[in-house]
Amino acid sequence: MVSIGTLSGEGLRDAMVDRLAADHQAKGLVLRPEVETAMRTVPRELFTPGLPLEEAYENTAVVTKRLPSGESLSSVSAPFLIAEMLGQAADALGGLTGRSVLEIGSGGYNASLLRELVGAAGSVTTVDIDPDVIDRASKCLAAAGYDDVTVLRADAEHPVEPGRRYDLIIVTVGAWDVPPAWRDQLTEGGVLVVPLRTFGMTRSWALRREGDRLVSQSHRLCGFVSMQGDGASEIRHLDIADGVHLRLDEGQHIDPAAIEGLLDLPRAEAWAGVALPPRTNLSDLNLWLATRLREGLVVLTAQSEAIEAGTVAPSWQYGTPATLQDGTLAYRSKLSWTDRVFDLGSYAHGPQAEVAAGRMVEHMRAWLDAGNPAPVLTVLPAHAPDGDLPNGMVLDKRHSRLVLTFTPNKKGNAA
Repeated sequence: MVSIGTLSGEGLRDAMVDRLAADHQAKGLVLRPEVETAMRTVPRELFTPGLPLEEAYENTAVVTKRLPSGESLSSVSAPFLIAEMLGQAADALGGLTGRSVLEIGSGGYNASLLRELVGAAGSVTTVDIDPDVIDRASKCLAAAGYDDVTVLRADAEHPVEPGRRYDLIIVTVGAWDVPPAWRDQLTEGGVLVVPLRTFGMTRSWALRREGDRLVSQSHRLCGFVSMQGDGASEIRHLDIADGVHLRLDEGQHIDPAAIEGLLDLPRAEAWAGVALPPRTNLSDLNLWLATRLREGLVVLTAQSEAIEAGTVAPSWQYGTPATLQDGTLAYRSKLSWTDRVFDLGSYAHGPQAEVAAGRMVEHMRAWLDAGNPAPVLTVLPAHAPDGDLPNGMVLDKRHSRLVLTFTPNKKGNAA
């Protein structure tokens, strides 16, 4: 389809993919050979026009459109995230050769990779609601020689091509819900890969269609610009101190006066009393905490300056599970290292600080005692009766009922 460009571009491209393979290995993942080949083939610089060649091959997202406020509206996603999501799709479907694919959220680069992966017998349709994004994607795809990718402008909250079904729908914008059109446009056994926000935290879920439900096959940490159109959802941030914010999901309301000066109060802390090796995978702990600490759950974010000043010490500055109840804030803290092992802890401020910190740590211990289980996500229609739901924590949204289920990896009771 496309010939490799200049040697400098080829060299940078190969170096990028080498880094991606090493990154996958460090995470316990495997970069699928066909994904590796596609990423060594497609010239990313043609989808980032105006950017210096070296920057086109950095492992970061490239923002292509912003609001006057500076908020990102569209971007070319970071290569590591693209590779992981394509791997999720290929793993769930046993390969993408010959598949019919719908991409929701366009930019061109991901669509060209998909075109390489599906081959001559497959098809790729990419859709976006923004005319500027569609125009840019069309020009970039043409410049790279992918003139057989169908590019459409539409609000993908609704059916894109009524009556048509796809083996794979891959969403490259952050979603708050799963509209019926996504499930209905999938073939039976087809897969939806979507960055879905649950309990204020986003994961890329690979979901296989089983009748009227979608069941997860894998999930990855991720972050994306928010969806526009009828599927848009509000994310609000409430300042709790300079450089420290509480991220609120739809329907959450907190009186700013209730948190004023809260972080100036003495800090209590609690620790799990464990010694975990560096390679312990903690990626699912935050979702476990979210399902256990649902009442009063918020997400704490912090700027580097606030962390360096000691105002807060969260486990992850871009989104740490926290609770705000009875005037007390508790959040998962940074790890405590001793030699080459670490402990899990919680910090809290407020009149019930010791109790709140201890409660969060007890849930951390429970996750460890259960064998660090990973969640399974089941998505059902909004009208699904309680009796049809699997065991787990239910999260009702506008179009769907989401159920997160944790099954212990050793003796214990299923969540």
